[in-house]
Amino acid sequence: MTTFTRLTVTDLLDHAAGLGELLADAVAGGASVGFLDGFTPQQGERWWRGLVEPVKGGQLLLWAALDGPRVLGTVQLRLTSYPNGRHRADLAKLLVHRDARGRGLGRRLLELAEQGAAEHGVTLLLLDTQTDSPAEQLYRAAGWTAFGTVPEHAADPAGVLRPTTFFHKALRTEATK
Repeated sequence: MTTFTRLTVTDLLDHAAGLGELLADAVAGGASVGFLDGFTPQQGERWWRGLVEPVKGGQLLLWAALDGPRVLGTVQLRLTSYPNGRHRADLAKLLVHRDARGRGLGRRLLELAEQGAAEHGVTLLLLDTQTDSPAEQLYRAAGWTAFGTVPEHAADPAGVLRPTTFFHKALRTEATK
């Protein structure tokens, strides 16, 4: 049975190996998430462990979809510390393991991040994703609005420069109702 949880620092460390495997799976599957072909689960684990301080400091919120100890998916919410931007946050690294797709995990993780953002007073979310990717379809279906595409913005895992589509979504919070 899949459970969804917001990860604490302890949870992050406990699941770092599984998160590393998930990230390596995403890269191997062609996801343009910042890393190139040959990215290993061990490199992924080190990358996730590098997020301890932002999680501890409250600048980064993480959720995971878990099947027992196995990490099936994750999403990040990066809060800003700029005084003029505390109303906005960036959604990042929405990942679902290739063998767990099609079960609604990505949509549920997205909902949790949006709820978490609203609970933190965030009224505007931003994200970017590779143009024409399956993730782009998910964001559109979830009510996100595309506001621009930048050609050759980021390399895919094979190193080929691809366009990136940027999205935003306004959230309603108790303060804005």
